[in-house]
Amino acid sequence: MATSKRIIINSIVVLRILTLSACAAAGALIVTNNFKLDGDKTKFSDIRGYRYVLAAAAGGVLYSLIQLPFALYQAVKGKRLINGQFLPMFDFYGDKVIAFFLASGVGVGFGVSIELKLLIDQLLDVLDEFGDKAKKFVDRGTIASGVLLVGFVTMAILTILTSANRNGRAF
Repeated sequence: MATSKRIIINSIVVLRILTLSACAAAGALIVTNNFKLDGDKTKFSDIRGYRYVLAAAAGGVLYSLIQLPFALYQAVKGKRLINGQFLPMFDFYGDKVIAFFLASGVGVGFGVSIELKLLIDQLLDVLDEFGDKAKKFVDRGTIASGVLLVGFVTMAILTILTSANRNGRAF
């Protein structure tokens, strides 16, 4: 039984690191997403949906940075840093809130990217140069949303593990 609990605790650390990495990568991809055409620069912040993707990624990074030291301590020492129910309940509810926030960021990112891509395809006949640059811009938004999806999936798995780990019960 102790072995399965140890595996769950180590899995939580790995998943928190993966969530942090995916959210940071999604944030970096979306922030660097821009293009220039005839002196006019289009940035990710010009699209409100992409700003939401950045907010979701930043929320995932911040939450992961808060949780990671506690998870590492538990993995190394085999016990919680703070005794009682505060940390297990914080894990339980915090993971769920952040997972839903990341899921909504993924949905917004994909939705905006798909709608922009359809609009660009309709305009391609008129503006070829704009179309190529705009397609790359939208593709990068789609990639950032896909990377954020990885962050959501790892956080969703964490919600399952922290639910089982909440009362000190392992699988």
